[in-house]
Amino acid sequence: MLLVGSNVGIGKSVVVIVPVLLFALLRFVIAVAVLFPLYRPEKMRRVSRGEWINLFLQAFFGTFLFTLLMLSGVHRTTAVAAGVITSTIPAVVALLAWLLLKERPGPRAVVAIGLAIIGVIVVTFARESNETGTGSLVGNLMVLGAVICESTYVILSRRLTQTLSPIDICAYTHGFGLLLMLPFGIASLSEFHFAAVPTQTWLLVIWYALSASIFSFWLWMKGIRHVPGQLAGVFTAVLPVAAATYGIVFLGERPTTAHGVALACVVAGVAIASMRPRNVPPVAS
Repeated sequence: MLLVGSNVGIGKSVVVIVPVLLFALLRFVIAVAVLFPLYRPEKMRRVSRGEWINLFLQAFFGTFLFTLLMLSGVHRTTAVAAGVITSTIPAVVALLAWLLLKERPGPRAVVAIGLAIIGVIVVTFARESNETGTGSLVGNLMVLGAVICESTYVILSRRLTQTLSPIDICAYTHGFGLLLMLPFGIASLSEFHFAAVPTQTWLLVIWYALSASIFSFWLWMKGIRHVPGQLAGVFTAVLPVAAATYGIVFLGERPTTAHGVALACVVAGVAIASMRPRNVPPVAS
């Protein structure tokens, strides 16, 4: 979650210099290059047609649209606001499961969803202020769209995780993401001068690609095996804190009261949803 949160601010730092479409393309190029050993034809032939369709939908929502909306959003809003909105992913997943899969959430999940909605409303419509004067309703809505896309990815992945390994799902969805992003990224090359980009920015591009596509994914999947689901949910609250810290320290952003209220709502919702239910003793008959 520290990596995911800091990537919100890193993405904002990069898109100031590198066009969003090109940056998005580079993310997929680097990720696919690292994951290339996983694209073994004999193994890919065992993936069914239905699984490939599901993988494509996951790639479309969870990698392609998510990357475009997130990078475009942080380009227009603050890292603090984007981090708060992004941290509502667990609540949005529960909401989509309720609406699409008819999985009725428990009382704690309902409270978490409600608090997340309040937090998003507060941070989206608040007037932001910082040294650079950035802050945009459009940017916040784009980040919210990215959250919905990522939550859709999670919903779609539930079925595939029963038949494919998580790292294979990661590799195949990023392969589709590269194909989807390729024409848009290439079109942005005509007016871009690579030599004008500082070495530090290129290092951030590489780190963002590896961190967002591989490191954070691998760490989360390894950690979730050894930590109860309720405790893992608590750690998602680290995301907005990491994003806000990066924005304040490296981007000179100044959080407002609205950011604090929204963050408190989201963190409280995550904490409530992640609490262990009390064991109620059975009533004697």
